[in-house]
Amino acid sequence: MSTLEHIRHTLAHMLAQAVLEKYPHAKPTIGPAIADGFYYDFDFSGGDAPGDADIADLQKAMRKNLKKWTQWERAVVSPEEARKMFSDNPFKIELIDELEKESTEITLYTAGGFTDLCRGGHAENPAEEIDPQSFKLHAIAGAYWRGDEANPMLQRIYGYAFESAEALDAHLAMLEEAKKRDHRKLGKELDLFTFSELVGPGLPLWTPRGTVMRRELDAFVQALRSKYGYEPVTIPHFTKRGLYEVSGHWEKFADELFRVKTREGKEYAVKPMNCPHHTQIFARRPHSYREMPKRYSETTMVYRDEQSGELGGLTRVLSITQDDSHVFCRENQIKEEFFGIWDVIDSFYGAFGFQIRVRLSFHEPSEQEKYLGTKEVWEKAETALREIAQERNADYFEAQGEAAMYGPKLDFMALDAIGREHQVATIQLDLTLPERFDLTCISEEGTKERIVMIHCAIMGSIERFSAVLIEHLAGNFPSWLAPEQVRVIPVADVHGAYAEEIVRTLKDAGIRAVFDPADESLGKRIRGAKIAKVPYVLVLGDQEVSERSLMVESRDDGKIGALTVDAFIEKIRSERVY
Repeated sequence: MSTLEHIRHTLAHMLAQAVLEKYPHAKPTIGPAIADGFYYDFDFSGGDAPGDADIADLQKAMRKNLKKWTQWERAVVSPEEARKMFSDNPFKIELIDELEKESTEITLYTAGGFTDLCRGGHAENPAEEIDPQSFKLHAIAGAYWRGDEANPMLQRIYGYAFESAEALDAHLAMLEEAKKRDHRKLGKELDLFTFSELVGPGLPLWTPRGTVMRRELDAFVQALRSKYGYEPVTIPHFTKRGLYEVSGHWEKFADELFRVKTREGKEYAVKPMNCPHHTQIFARRPHSYREMPKRYSETTMVYRDEQSGELGGLTRVLSITQDDSHVFCRENQIKEEFFGIWDVIDSFYGAFGFQIRVRLSFHEPSEQEKYLGTKEVWEKAETALREIAQERNADYFEAQGEAAMYGPKLDFMALDAIGREHQVATIQLDLTLPERFDLTCISEEGTKERIVMIHCAIMGSIERFSAVLIEHLAGNFPSWLAPEQVRVIPVADVHGAYAEEIVRTLKDAGIRAVFDPADESLGKRIRGAKIAKVPYVLVLGDQEVSERSLMVESRDDGKIGALTVDAFIEKIRSERVY
């Protein structure tokens, strides 16, 4: 049986055939398999182009043609033969020229009467292996040729594809659920953050309610870190370019830097990361081996000049709040420090019910020039991470080309409530920056010993993690995290004084309580609390006033019943995770 990737790639070819049958002037370019299906990019500049209303007809044509796709014919051709075959398609000609320059074999694949330039990897017998109800075309969007804005704009047609019709239906159901959980929708409904055209895209503004959530998340992280000896530090938001020239970021991150020139003509950069600054705190004085390791932590914003078309909600922003930390340690302390950070990550994500696996993000050996440090340094660092993951008995996999420019890393992948996987926390081992900044400690023999750095952000960025968490929980925050923990609702005006007294008592106990006066019907106020996803609602009437008690209803557990004020306060406090 063919792999799902091969099936998806085959469907991309079938899409190209269906498009050319209806739009013979179209010029197909490339059509790969992707995470949930496939796409194919076309140039329709010579005539009509399909719109959303035409997707169903193209899908129907694919299903009709499927029965003819019974086998593949593979042909190795010369560059001249390939150019003749695609003489009217400049995009294919460009690909052929590159293949010739790289001395790569040029192959054509034919099935169902359709031939395409391709390196291979298809379903062996599509007619038998592909369920015609297991794929669905779903979108048309613009895409630059090869992702470069300087190139022509093409039209990209997307399709979903899975092993079976049932798997496709499950994916479509997940997408519908994802729409309901979209953090942009819930963020507005729950009044957590906003964007302003005057401020600019990619620059979220956090409301009082959203700021409560951010601060609680960060406080949880810092409470976990404090058990492992992390010390808070503070750095400025920009720096002279010299710092980033030494670190290598000025060259490697040139396009992502916000640059500032002073009136004296000096050039500064708004920081895109914190690690170079933290090296200078460590380097301020000599350190004995007895002091090692040194652990610094700081929650601060960094800024990266992302392209405007890539910005979206909280997942891709210009101002990124990192709960950052850097450990400066000896080589023989690496494993213990990694395990300590890993414990923090497990505790943090376990509190929200995420399932976690680990990606060992290594460098691409064939592109060594993209990374700082020597081949030997990289091999040493990657071997160390592999051994750590094995000793931890972690559920891990390796991925070349995913490393940071200065070192390999462990990327923690969280599975959310509706089955999507997100990269969240990361731990990076860095043998390069200590070399560049000449960071050492004094060994037992009284000599300078090169140290290593470990970079870690538990949430990665508060913005992106908030988006993931909002969607994972569907906005139903646990009581310790909810911006509004308790809503107090008097049945009528006569019960208002007691309700306000309860609110004051709860606030004095450090609980975030809100008074909802009897200005509207009781039912409407209770519904409002449910829409706002408030964890606890206290409805206070005659009996509660006379008994000085509370009638408690939980968002998650339904009616709890009557509690004393002290018992309710203890219940809320017992739910705090830090």
